[in-house]
Amino acid sequence: MSDDTPTRTARPTRPTKKVVVFDYGFGNVRSAERALARVGAEVEITRDYDKAMDADGLLVPGVGAFEACMRGLKGVRGDWIIGRRLSGGRPVMGICVGMQILFERGIEHGVETEGLDEWPGTVEPLKAPIVPHMGWNTVDAPADSQAFAGLDDDARFYFVHSYAVREWSLEVTNPLIRAPKVSWATHGEPFVAAVENGALWATQFHPEKSGDAGAQLLTNWIETL
Repeated sequence: MSDDTPTRTARPTRPTKKVVVFDYGFGNVRSAERALARVGAEVEITRDYDKAMDADGLLVPGVGAFEACMRGLKGVRGDWIIGRRLSGGRPVMGICVGMQILFERGIEHGVETEGLDEWPGTVEPLKAPIVPHMGWNTVDAPADSQAFAGLDDDARFYFVHSYAVREWSLEVTNPLIRAPKVSWATHGEPFVAAVENGALWATQFHPEKSGDAGAQLLTNWIETL
C-alpha cells in the first residue's frame, strides 16, 4: 500500500459567537435564546454588566409599552450599556419595542417618553383599519441589505404591534458616512420595519417567531459579529 496517499486538510471552523439576550424584564427572552441557539450562537440571558459588555453581540428584546420598557431598561443600566457598546462599535440588535426605544421618543395614550435617541423619529400609533398589526407580512428591503441577504422578496415575518415609526427623517450628507439601510412594511400605511446602521440593527417584527425567514436574518446578524 502506497504511503503517497494525499491527506485531507480539515477546514478551519469559525469560533462560536457569544450573544447576550439582555434581560430587563420586557421581552420574550426564552424565544430569542432558542432562536439564536438554533443558528449556532452561544447564548446567555442576563442583565450582568460585564457579560453584556463582553459579548460578541447584544440582543435587546421588548414587549409592552414604550414608557415601561424605557423605565425597565434604565433601571438596570441598559441604556448605558447600549450606549457604551455602540460607542465602541460593538454590535447591538433591537427587536419590536427593543427597536422602538432606539428612536428619539415614543407617544402612547398621550404620554410622551424619551427614547435612546440613536435615531431621530417618533414612535406613534399605527393608522390602520385593524390594530394591532398581528400576523405575517412582507418587508421591502434595500437591494444591498445584509439583514435580508439570501431571502426572497416574498419572505414573511411575524409582527405584533400597535405603534411604529411612520417617517424616517435621518439625512446623511457627509459622503464619508454610510447612510443607514431602512426597510419598510405596510399595514394601513408604510412604517419602518427594520434598520441596519453599522453596529446597530433593529427589527419591528419578531425574527425569533418568524420561522426559517427569521432564522436566516439572525444568521446574517451572527455573521457580522
